[in-house]
Amino acid sequence: MMMQGRFRINPFPHLDFFYLWLIIPFILAILALMHFGFVFNSGTAAFGIILLLILYYKELRQNKDILMIIAAFVFSIVGDWFLSNKQGDTGRFVSGIVFFFFAHVGYLWFALLNGKVQWRFFFILFAGYLLFFFVKLYPSIDHPILIWAALGYLVISCFSLAAAAGIRANPLTKWAYIFGIFLILFSDTIIAYKEFVGFEELNFLILPTYYIAHITIVFSLMKRWLLTYMGTSEITE
Repeated sequence: MMMQGRFRINPFPHLDFFYLWLIIPFILAILALMHFGFVFNSGTAAFGIILLLILYYKELRQNKDILMIIAAFVFSIVGDWFLSNKQGDTGRFVSGIVFFFFAHVGYLWFALLNGKVQWRFFFILFAGYLLFFFVKLYPSIDHPILIWAALGYLVISCFSLAAAAGIRANPLTKWAYIFGIFLILFSDTIIAYKEFVGFEELNFLILPTYYIAHITIVFSLMKRWLLTYMGTSEITE
């Protein structure tokens, strides 16, 4: 799937400052946390889309997995809009869950194009979250559509993290991606506690972990691009 380094076009001639581009999404995340509006709320995902298109635009046909991450970020932006503007509307809340579900499909698809699901890890993770669902969430949900939406989202979230764990890649690339997916799952777990159980003590962690997840995933794919550009094998394990 990867192209050799000698064929790769470098849109950033000064590679010593390559990772400094990540300062931009950090600034956008800070502005979002300061309540500057939805444009900044979607800033980390939007910047990720722009940067990935800059890095991979000449090679998207050879790197179709990158399109899955771009699609996941787009779905995340739409899902975030629905959740940010739900105003007690169950329909908008469910729509937000559905779009975040599609985002996880993108993350899952990316991982499957680069590895396989770690099934033992999946079943352990899924068993824990299924227990969490029936003990903590299910008794507090009184809408059948919400029950199925939450359960479906739980399943895809576990799949995406278990697939991330099965990626074959450079260790830093792999573990940065795993950490990003983990942070999304962590943020979503706190949201579930907040929305369904009314537990709000950890609300301050929802957005920071969500934004850092996007930044970490983008870092992972920047590292992958740089390794290929330098002619270094992406898979070292």
